[in-house]
Amino acid sequence: MKSNEIKELLPQLFQRTLRDGGPLNALLDVMASLHEPVETVLADLATFFNPRTAPDKFVPYLACWMDLDRFFPLYCAQNEGFQRNADPISSGNGSLRELIASAAFLSQWRGTAKGLKHFLEIATGVGGFRLLENLDGEGQPRPFHVCIIMPDDAEPHRALIERIVEQEKPAYVSYELKSGSATEGREEP
Repeated sequence: MKSNEIKELLPQLFQRTLRDGGPLNALLDVMASLHEPVETVLADLATFFNPRTAPDKFVPYLACWMDLDRFFPLYCAQNEGFQRNADPISSGNGSLRELIASAAFLSQWRGTAKGLKHFLEIATGVGGFRLLENLDGEGQPRPFHVCIIMPDDAEPHRALIERIVEQEKPAYVSYELKSGSATEGREEP
């Protein structure tokens, strides 16, 4: 609101006492400047709810709405002195934005190999994950087990990958995580 709009909301008695350079005019200017940041946000409110256009500081908040904060619990911890300057996930805010945008799809496919593979690829920003279902890392049959072979480029995100697999796999399924270089030459069944 501008100071002249605020002036219209004042009782008649106050409106009559307004003078250029008077203290009431100064107070109206301060009130107008206090409204300005809120009005700026409200003018572009739709951009806050789109994960691809939301301000960086708002993206983790959107992730909480989509229940993705379970993958970066330390970021959300309210410890005194905790630094919030870093990105919530190791692959950066861009990957978190894409996770938020894909949340409905990922929720639909939760507990499946397809859903887990897509989740890992979006979260890390690295393609090429392979899932061997009902086989161990040596290719031997093992019921209710999945061997996840991650590309070497995903190694810096290992902790994030482990958190995702723990949360997204069915509870009765065991898993092992191997790097792609450790399994080179082995063919996928």
